[in-house]
Amino acid sequence: MIAYLAGTLVAKKPTAVLIDVGGLGYRVHIPTSTFEALPDTGQSVKLHTSLQVREDSQTLYGFATEGEQQTFEVMLGVSGIGPKLGLAALSSMRPAELRDYVVSGETALLTNIPGVGKKTADRLVLELKDRLADLELDGAGAALSGGTEVRQEARADALAALQELGFSRAAAERGIRKVLRKDGTVQDAEALIRGVLREQG
Repeated sequence: MIAYLAGTLVAKKPTAVLIDVGGLGYRVHIPTSTFEALPDTGQSVKLHTSLQVREDSQTLYGFATEGEQQTFEVMLGVSGIGPKLGLAALSSMRPAELRDYVVSGETALLTNIPGVGKKTADRLVLELKDRLADLELDGAGAALSGGTEVRQEARADALAALQELGFSRAAAERGIRKVLRKDGTVQDAEALIRGVLREQG
């Protein structure tokens, strides 16, 4: 599998780019969020990629962040959700926003994605709630998982403690993200737990 492409950006438009990698030109489909993060043509670029193989085609999809790529692939695991809808979702909202809406069951907000109606939004919530809750995206994940081992351990300890207190994993994840959005400097489990409990109170 092609995990990423690093090369020279030859051409770009909001839906696709052409990247030269060692003399080979790769056409990669992208969401508009990735387009907005691209450098000027002629510059070096690196995209996280997802290769989708069908009977009659092999198509590369590219993303500015690993979180976008992971969210895209998780979405494709839902029956009836294809690459087009996955790109539409990431063009409409950040991965962390999509995760939060799905985990909290905000189907009305999910219908803002082009091509997503009430039934599809309900299916996204039903099938993706647990899988998206486990993803480390921008937000709580970025604040802790990208740091030291101590930060990662603090988050894991807080998550375990909150579950022992009766929180579901999804609710605990959501609470931790909310605390970190307010104060990204929190680095110990006790402070995270107190913050989540205050929010509940």
